[in-house]
Amino acid sequence: MICKKHHDHQKFLYILALLLSTGSLMACAKEEMIQPSDSRQITATEKIADADSFDRRAYGSAGSTSQENTSDTQTSTTTNSLSPEILADRKARFGQNCIAEQTFEVTLSEYGEKIFFVPFAPSDSNPEFHMQLISDTGVLCEISAYVPEGLAAGDFKSLDAVSFYDVNYDSHTDIVLIQTYGDRAYAAVYYGYPPEHLYASSDGKAAFDLQESLSRQLSDLVSPLSIPEIRSFLSGGKKNGDFDSYQEAYTAVSKLDSFVSEATTYDLIYINDDEIPELSTGVSGYFVSLYTYHDGTVYTLMDQWSYGTFGNHGYEYSPRKNSILNYNSDFAGAILYTTYMQITDRHTLEVSAQIKTYNFDDANGNGTLDESEFDSAERYSVSYLNGREISAEEAASFELGDYIYIDPALDLTNLHTQLKTNEYNEK
Repeated sequence: MICKKHHDHQKFLYILALLLSTGSLMACAKEEMIQPSDSRQITATEKIADADSFDRRAYGSAGSTSQENTSDTQTSTTTNSLSPEILADRKARFGQNCIAEQTFEVTLSEYGEKIFFVPFAPSDSNPEFHMQLISDTGVLCEISAYVPEGLAAGDFKSLDAVSFYDVNYDSHTDIVLIQTYGDRAYAAVYYGYPPEHLYASSDGKAAFDLQESLSRQLSDLVSPLSIPEIRSFLSGGKKNGDFDSYQEAYTAVSKLDSFVSEATTYDLIYINDDEIPELSTGVSGYFVSLYTYHDGTVYTLMDQWSYGTFGNHGYEYSPRKNSILNYNSDFAGAILYTTYMQITDRHTLEVSAQIKTYNFDDANGNGTLDESEFDSAERYSVSYLNGREISAEEAASFELGDYIYIDPALDLTNLHTQLKTNEYNEK
């Protein structure tokens, strides 16, 4: 079963918006093409998210707990519970149902200010465990609980640990919980998206999206279940930025992506002309992800970009020419968007050119194939770049050699074997 973070239509809107973000409008709009100076980066991953991380025991529990000691987190050690004064202050501020021992002031990459992470125990007014991100101005985000399959909201017993770090290598802060439902502990992972990210909430606000498949599998596979053990399981305990080689980094990334679907496949491809390949992963015919590596850090170039529906033909690359090509069509091909992208020196994916081709005579200039224009379809063709009409020869000049579809075909075992072979040959 394919488990994706968002509905296909929402992913399509996100990718199409990125491909059109440099000024080109949808087919229903008049012609306005991108300007070179406005070329927008597909993804910005120069800054690895800084976050606080905590691994403390549940409210009401006793004992000593130390946080994981990693350089991307602020570390502290608690002995028994927090002071009665601090607990009382938090409950006075956030309500008697807040889980005070797991309430923290944190810095998340999705927000430009320090905020409070506040979890709430079930109560008469709200029978479900839930969480809120709160600033001085009010509630910024509501986060629903992950209730494990076969259990009910009323089976919640405790929140045992909370951690904030970039789980999926996209530079945004994610949330990881250890919680007890019934008589066992479960992991819950939420991927974070900032307000400007169209994978975030529909109202344009930052959101934290539950990764149910990943949460379920971590709960089953990691033992003992704790934040440090989850990090060790996923990446050998390495944070992004500290990998010793692309082989080590891609091993961690591919392992994480393997939890998306049993049908996930992988490949190492050379998009630009350096000696380090890019990693592609995905489910053929549905979506593709793309990663690059530099100096200990993985950068996400494509994050489960959907194709095969809504006119998206998929993504191609010209080996070692640093050129990625995408065809996207509206009205059964009456309008064709040809988009060229490249990897920048900042390890982002950037639109270098987008050509909009009308394969009909848009006589009324409304950018839509109207019934009165049907007879001109496939008998007429005109292309625009940055609002300027261009010839077929100029349109073809952006192609850099032969293109190959990004369609990974290796299983996880064969990918890891290839990575180990590459590492051995480089020694």
